[in-house]
Amino acid sequence: MQKKIPKRKCCGCGEDKPKKELIRIVRSPEGVISTDATGKKPGRGAYICPYASCLNKAKKAKKLERAFECPIPEEVYQSLELALTP
Repeated sequence: MQKKIPKRKCCGCGEDKPKKELIRIVRSPEGVISTDATGKKPGRGAYICPYASCLNKAKKAKKLERAFECPIPEEVYQSLELALTP
């Protein structure tokens, strides 16, 4: 029997993709927003494709602000841009 592959929706393009293909962004219980390479950090998570186009769509439509119910600092977007594939 094949194991079920967990899927998550990208905040940018809105497509369902396998969880391992996406970058997890997490808001910790203390309110700190960061990327989560392991996928195991505690807190509220949102997912985004590793492409600049998806990050730009999410930023323009304020999708991450809605997901985390708080403003997103510019440093978070800058660190995400570094984690993306060009």
